[in-house]
Amino acid sequence: MTKDRSQNFAALAAGVLFGFGLSLSGMLDPARVRGFLDIFGRFDPSLAFVLAGAVLMSHIGYVVSRRLRHPLFEETYHLPKKRKIDWPLLTGAAIFGAGWGIGGICPGPALAGLALGILPFYVFTGAMVTGVLLHDHWPKHLLPTLKRKPTSEGSAAESLSR
Repeated sequence: MTKDRSQNFAALAAGVLFGFGLSLSGMLDPARVRGFLDIFGRFDPSLAFVLAGAVLMSHIGYVVSRRLRHPLFEETYHLPKKRKIDWPLLTGAAIFGAGWGIGGICPGPALAGLALGILPFYVFTGAMVTGVLLHDHWPKHLLPTLKRKPTSEGSAAESLSR
């Protein structure tokens, strides 16, 4: 099998396994997700086990990857260069979290839910793709700049990253 086909097969296998795990864990049920996030109402702690399992598996993957010289289908790891926490990151995370809390759906379960033919997942995914396309093709000159004048103590983003 060629390198590209191996990468595609590995990505497909990982995606199918991820989707199966989301379905099995109940993450495709928006009411269950909202119940987990509703700590002052009808709190459903069952997804805490899903979270703990995900963190454990991620940790194992990280430990294994640190012992390898390179990934299985690549010559080198492609790690993010940007390491500072800044306002665009925090804003995006807040918008993502609010949307997830209100809708009970996030991108992973939405894509997995497409295979089940559930209408709200198609609506959510359509809106998500529209948002991505608008962001990618929105005229950059119409966006407000997020640059701030540095103070003597540094910028707010720099202070967050300390």
